[in-house]
Amino acid sequence: MSVRLKTKLSLGLVFLFVVILLFGILGLFYINRLSDEGRLVLKNNHESIVYCNRMLEALEDINTNKRSLDVFRDNLAKQQNNITEVGEKEATDELSKNFNEMLVDPSDQSNYADIRRSINKILDVNEQAIVRKNASAQKTAEGAKEVLTILFTILTLLSFTFIFNLPGIISDPIRSLSEGIRAIAGKNYKKRIYLRQGDEFGELANAFNTMAEKLDEYENSNLAQIKFEKRRIETIINQMRDGIIGFDDKRHILFLNAVAEKLLGLKEKDIAGQYAPDVALSNDLMRTLLQDDPLKKDLKIYCDNKEGYFSKDVLDVTNNQSIIGQVIVLRNITPFHELNEAKTNFIATVSHELKTPLSSIKMSARLLTDLRVGALNGEQQELTRSIIDDADRLLKITGELLNMSQVETGNIQLKLQPADPAVIVQQAIQAVTFQAQQRRIKVHTELAQSLPYIQADVEKTSWVLINLLTNAIKYSPEESEIEVAAFRNADKVEFRVRDHGRGIDEKYLPRIFDRYFKVPGSHDRNGTGLGLSISKEFIEAQGGRIWVDSRLGEGSSFGFTFNAA
Repeated sequence: MSVRLKTKLSLGLVFLFVVILLFGILGLFYINRLSDEGRLVLKNNHESIVYCNRMLEALEDINTNKRSLDVFRDNLAKQQNNITEVGEKEATDELSKNFNEMLVDPSDQSNYADIRRSINKILDVNEQAIVRKNASAQKTAEGAKEVLTILFTILTLLSFTFIFNLPGIISDPIRSLSEGIRAIAGKNYKKRIYLRQGDEFGELANAFNTMAEKLDEYENSNLAQIKFEKRRIETIINQMRDGIIGFDDKRHILFLNAVAEKLLGLKEKDIAGQYAPDVALSNDLMRTLLQDDPLKKDLKIYCDNKEGYFSKDVLDVTNNQSIIGQVIVLRNITPFHELNEAKTNFIATVSHELKTPLSSIKMSARLLTDLRVGALNGEQQELTRSIIDDADRLLKITGELLNMSQVETGNIQLKLQPADPAVIVQQAIQAVTFQAQQRRIKVHTELAQSLPYIQADVEKTSWVLINLLTNAIKYSPEESEIEVAAFRNADKVEFRVRDHGRGIDEKYLPRIFDRYFKVPGSHDRNGTGLGLSISKEFIEAQGGRIWVDSRLGEGSSFGFTFNAA
């Protein structure tokens, strides 16, 4: 019957435990025995010797030192309480009798010799006891040494047996299994392991042989199928309109499809297996693709005698949650880009064409309100005001759409020049004064003294500030106050507009400058959701930074900063 590996290891550990336990028990037994004998010598005999020596010293000084009598009496009492040896009591009683006789006349030294003789008897008894007990302790130590030496010899022989046999029982099967695993890793599926053991290693060897047999069958039966699938996947990848580049975990190039070859101007056979950053040294597109661009801007690539637009997607190839490679996909978005450009041109054209008739409608409506043209009744005046308001709203929308067209086409035309921040603030306040008065809102201005000039486009910067003020007026309660401030902050000039409206929920702040975004629940049906997005583009195009700070129930602060000129 074969012994299991677990049983073998358990027996070895039990043996080790027994060795430790046996040595510990015997060691503690003999140590405690020797300790007890030594303690008895110290307590019973050594202390008596100390008392006798003190009494001898006190006896010499009794006539000269009155305290010596007390010392003698005290040590005699201690000795009477520490009688432990045969003959010690008789000597102590004799000493007590002689001491009492001396007390009759301490100056009489006739019995001093009897007292010293009694003390010496006590000393002799205890010294002989010490010699006897020391001999007993030596005998105990010798016995302990013999027992422990015999036990140590036996256990050492057994330990050597375990040392030479147990490692081989474990290491030999492991070595065989390691050789087999290395052979399988090298695709040698004919490898087999034969262990004549009925333990876990024997079972593991049988399982290994079964695995190798299955792998051998799989290799022979599915190799052709795998090759076919590989060719089919390569055909599908090469037929795709997107460029695909594959890398391993060390960024070596594994494959390119036909589209990627055209875009890079390289052949797969020429660069397969090469380190991608090395290829990027002589290829601009590869260098761009390897860069981590958080903005993910579209790539404009010239290929087949025409410009195309592509978006880059990086896909991680994982195996058991470990990244083993990457695939870069260049998606062809040229048709979408062309449609977006057509949309932008259409909006720009329509917005531009609408501005002239809208301005004419607005001018005509204002002329109708002039008394020189003729008086209007109340209903006609209300209709005229409605026409003027709608025309203003449409003009604002067309203006925003035109500005958005500039932003989308990248044709923001800037007239950068040194500008006075105070002038920009005054122009913006003048533009919204009437609107603020209609809602009885006070616009409070805070301008720092001696503000430095900024390098900015006055018209577009004023437009941004007007847009922020208009929003503040729109979302502030009537008869409230709005603060407009311009001040210096280190080497920058900061503009800020603060209202006391209901504020914006923090979860919407990251999207507040997105195109067409409106805060849910704002009930702003007239706006396009483009104002803040255009403001952001205008400010950043001039090298500035725009920001927002808001909490529900505490109002909102919008602002932007420029470097001082």
